[in-house]
Amino acid sequence: MKITSIIAFILSIVGAINWLLVGLFRFNLVGWAFSFLPMLANVVYILVGLAGLWLIFFIFFYRPFKRVS
Repeated sequence: MKITSIIAFILSIVGAINWLLVGLFRFNLVGWAFSFLPMLANVVYILVGLAGLWLIFFIFFYRPFKRVS
Protein backbone atom coordinates (compact mmCIF):
# COMPACT_ATOMS: atom_id res chain seq x y z
CA MET A 1 0.00 0.00 0.00
CA LYS A 2 2.70 2.47 0.98
CA ILE A 3 4.93 1.72 -2.02
CA THR A 4 1.95 2.09 -4.36
CA SER A 5 1.21 5.53 -2.97
CA ILE A 6 4.86 6.59 -3.24
CA ILE A 7 5.04 5.46 -6.88
CA ALA A 8 1.73 7.23 -7.60
CA PHE A 9 3.05 10.40 -6.00
CA ILE A 10 6.26 10.31 -8.06
CA LEU A 11 4.33 9.70 -11.27
CA SER A 12 2.01 12.58 -10.45
CA ILE A 13 5.01 14.87 -9.96
CA VAL A 14 6.37 13.78 -13.35
CA GLY A 15 2.99 14.57 -14.92
CA ALA A 16 2.79 17.95 -13.22
CA ILE A 17 6.29 18.92 -14.36
CA ASN A 18 5.47 17.78 -17.89
CA TRP A 19 2.31 19.93 -17.95
CA LEU A 20 4.24 22.89 -16.55
CA LEU A 21 6.76 22.61 -19.38
CA VAL A 22 3.99 22.23 -21.95
CA GLY A 23 2.20 25.29 -20.61
CA LEU A 24 5.26 27.52 -20.34
CA PHE A 25 7.46 26.43 -23.23
CA ARG A 26 5.33 24.10 -25.38
CA PHE A 27 7.88 21.39 -24.64
CA ASN A 28 6.60 17.88 -23.98
CA LEU A 29 9.25 16.25 -21.80
CA VAL A 30 7.70 12.77 -21.86
CA GLY A 31 7.22 12.87 -25.62
CA TRP A 32 10.80 14.05 -26.07
CA ALA A 33 12.27 11.47 -23.69
CA PHE A 34 10.46 8.60 -25.41
CA SER A 35 10.54 9.92 -28.97
CA PHE A 36 12.29 6.75 -30.09
CA LEU A 37 9.28 4.66 -29.05
CA PRO A 38 6.01 6.66 -28.96
CA MET A 39 4.09 3.69 -27.57
CA LEU A 40 6.23 3.89 -24.43
CA ALA A 41 5.26 7.56 -24.04
CA ASN A 42 1.61 6.47 -24.16
CA VAL A 43 2.31 3.95 -21.40
CA VAL A 44 3.82 6.73 -19.26
CA TYR A 45 0.75 8.91 -19.86
CA ILE A 46 -1.53 6.03 -18.84
CA LEU A 47 0.53 5.38 -15.70
CA VAL A 48 0.40 9.06 -14.74
CA GLY A 49 -3.39 9.04 -15.16
CA LEU A 50 -3.74 5.89 -13.09
CA ALA A 51 -1.50 7.42 -10.45
CA GLY A 52 -3.81 10.41 -10.23
CA LEU A 53 -6.83 8.14 -9.83
CA TRP A 54 -5.00 6.15 -7.15
CA LEU A 55 -4.23 9.33 -5.20
CA ILE A 56 -7.88 10.39 -5.37
CA PHE A 57 -8.88 6.95 -4.07
CA PHE A 58 -6.20 7.13 -1.38
CA ILE A 59 -7.26 10.56 -0.11
CA PHE A 60 -10.98 9.74 0.08
CA PHE A 61 -10.79 6.21 1.49
CA TYR A 62 -7.69 6.22 3.69
CA ARG A 63 -7.90 9.83 4.91
CA PRO A 64 -4.16 10.43 5.38
CA PHE A 65 -4.77 14.01 6.60
CA LYS A 66 -7.28 13.07 9.29
CA ARG A 67 -6.41 14.38 12.74
CA VAL A 68 -5.73 11.80 15.37
CA SER A 69 -6.80 12.95 18.83
